[in-house]
Order: sequence, then structure tokens, then C-alpha cells
Amino acid sequence: MGKRILVQRKGRGAQQFTSPSQKKISPARHPKWAPGKTYIGVITDLHHEAGRGAPLAKVRFNGESQPLFMVAPEGAYVGQEVECGDDAALANGNTLMLEHIPEGMPIYNIEASPGDGGKFVRASGLTASIISSDKTRTIVKLPSGAQKTFSPRCRATIGIVGGGGRLEKPLLKAGAAFHLASGKARKWPTVRGDAMNPVAHPHGGGSHQSPSHPTTVSRNAPPGAKVGHIAARRTGRKR
Repeated sequence: MGKRILVQRKGRGAQQFTSPSQKKISPARHPKWAPGKTYIGVITDLHHEAGRGAPLAKVRFNGESQPLFMVAPEGAYVGQEVECGDDAALANGNTLMLEHIPEGMPIYNIEASPGDGGKFVRASGLTASIISSDKTRTIVKLPSGAQKTFSPRCRATIGIVGGGGRLEKPLLKAGAAFHLASGKARKWPTVRGDAMNPVAHPHGGGSHQSPSHPTTVSRNAPPGAKVGHIAARRTGRKR
């Protein structure tokens, strides 16, 4: 008998495939929201969190007993004042509702629904922009180029997410790749299926390293065979 292939072990959700919570600092979110109220805070520290490309800013808001962590904008510094509320200034690092932000201004950490703390555009170096806005909806162009509709009362932070250009520096050695993967829900290193023995993977074996058969499989394939192009609409080069 062979062993369970990688996709089977991933599906079971063992410890090596889960994100290490002990390496996390805190969730990054907007402060609590109250109509007509503006919170003023000061960035007291900047942190790196394992598994997160963007830096975290530790902010102490007035009236809050505990500091809050937010996704730091590019150009943030210790001692910088940030505001969150309806009357916040249109400045880097300040958080406002989409209906108060002019079109074309760079924004990030956009809420999916009012008050959820921010869900969209949070990775390092990313930014989005408002295309149009009215009383019922706001259309935002995301970094992917897609356009998404939000409620005008959803909040977003002005600026560009810090940590841009992170992928431009090469890892240089396997140890760096190991520590990068150890902070995420990712198993490293991984071995190609066609480099394995036939008992260990459907693509293994043969006189040379090749699957030697079409790799498109059914959506309903059993876990041991569900590798390759799963339920692909098409394969091959576009001509």
C-alpha cells in the first residue's frame, strides 16, 4: 500500500496545514464606529507579523482602554496622528466612510459591510480607488482591475498599504523560504507528483517525469485521484 497523497492530508486539516496562531499579534481592523463621532489616535509602534506582508501600526485612540492594530499605510511613522470618523481629514492613514471620500483617491482596507472592520485590499503595496458614488452604492476599482459595489457607509482607509515591493527582493536561500512558509497555512517544501513513485501519486512513475495521461479530473473524483486540472473547462495553450 502507498501513503495518502498531499491533497488528502491537506483536506484533513492537520497541524502542519493550519496557520500558527501563536505567531500572530492581533487582528487588524478599523476602530468601533459611532455616527457623528470622530476618533483621534496616535501610532505608538510599527510591527511585523509572521505570515502578513503588510506592517501593522499600533494605534492608541482617545477613549479606548486598549490599543488597536491597523494595517499601516505607506509612509506611516511613530507619533503620526490618525483619525477615524465622519469628520476625519482627507489625509494618509485616516479612515472615513466611502461616501465622504472623493473619486480617484487611493484607499485600502475596505469594509464588506458597515462596521465589520475591513475585508478588502489589505495586502502589502495594494490600493483601490472609487470610480463613482451615490446615495445607494459606491463602485470601487480593486487592484485586480475588477469593479465591486459597496455600501456608501462602508469605511476605508486613505493611502496605499505599506510594505510595497516585498516580492522584488529574492529569497536567496531555502531557509528564508522555510520561515516564509512557517508563518502561513502552507506546507513547505512540496514535491511534484510526477517526481514520485506510482504508488504515491497518480502522476508518478514511468520512464520519464510526465503524468503520461490527461490531468483533467472530475469534480466528483475521490480524494486520492483529485489532482491536476480539477473540473477544467479547457486546457492547453490558447491559440
